[in-house]
Amino acid sequence: MADPGEAILVLEDGTTFRGRAFGAVGRTFGEAVFATGMTGYQETLTDPSYRGQVVIATAPQIGNTGWNDEDDESGRIWVSGYVVRDPSPRPSSWRATRSLDDELVAQGVVGISGIDTRALTRHLRQAGAMRVGVSSVDTDPDALLREVLASPSMVGADLVGDVTTPQPYLVKPNEWPRFTVAALDLGIKRATPAAMAARGMRVHVLPATTSFDEVMALRPDGVFLSNGPGDPSTCLPAIALCRQVLDAGLPVFGICLGNQIFGLALGLQTYKLKFGHRGINQPVLDVATGTVAITAHNHGFAVDAPREGSVETPYGLVEVSHRCLNDDCVEGLRLTVDGRLRGFSVQYHPEAAAGPHDAEHLFDDFATLMAERGR
Repeated sequence: MADPGEAILVLEDGTTFRGRAFGAVGRTFGEAVFATGMTGYQETLTDPSYRGQVVIATAPQIGNTGWNDEDDESGRIWVSGYVVRDPSPRPSSWRATRSLDDELVAQGVVGISGIDTRALTRHLRQAGAMRVGVSSVDTDPDALLREVLASPSMVGADLVGDVTTPQPYLVKPNEWPRFTVAALDLGIKRATPAAMAARGMRVHVLPATTSFDEVMALRPDGVFLSNGPGDPSTCLPAIALCRQVLDAGLPVFGICLGNQIFGLALGLQTYKLKFGHRGINQPVLDVATGTVAITAHNHGFAVDAPREGSVETPYGLVEVSHRCLNDDCVEGLRLTVDGRLRGFSVQYHPEAAAGPHDAEHLFDDFATLMAERGR
């Protein structure tokens, strides 16, 4: 058995780090990924898109602002585990009601601290994201490695069913509603329907298995496809629904996993990135305007599409609207019919809790698209 304060991290290639227990004592497995945000760890931990992942914080000290009851992006922590270098010994924010460590313990989230997260991140950048195990109950690396190798891969992982809402719910605007939106919950964050409601949208948040007839019964002005976890190629119901919505002529807006679903519905393909993009400091180029936005990301898959020109689909012409300036990854799609916009998507998070807010205008663009359809 391990020392009460000892913990171990083992990657699937056998790379091992030893540190101290952080959060709940136990054993956990998932995909090792790194998040580059200097702040916003509470929003990261409660983002359903991180289901099945052990998150490594690249910022050297984590926990300074503690934990509060206002910044959660869902009803629980979703990460499989948390890896930090230097946990703050006490919160220093006036908004904090408890420490990060206390919340990890309360929700049973196993973590490890006191390791060289810079070295671990550099290793993942070179070797790619991979399966990992963290244990504070048994620190035998060979035994933990065997369990890591027996754990499931993120490729082929169907995780949306774990995070979607079991029942529809409504987010109302403060003013008289201008539009009705059917939002498919693939792992939606609370900030997203709130951002739409702030723009006069009446948002029906729907389970991922919602049928086309159920969507149309709401008489929506547009359909929104949310962020979420797992391999997009497993989301067959959402892909089929998106195609039916496009056939019906409804405006579509997708973000993150929703961008990948949009691409698959149009006949494009997706692929697994080497280590993905996660953080709140990712530069993205708007191809049409040449402007660059600093954006919030959390994705390990991407859409494969030509960077130049357009592709003919049964629903119109699709072209790449945004590209990542770090690795030229596709960051957005634009669908047009006879020169008119029919739908669009981006790989990043315009709601961006806890920031940045360079891409907030995309919700306004969605409102404009719905208004133009109604004319």
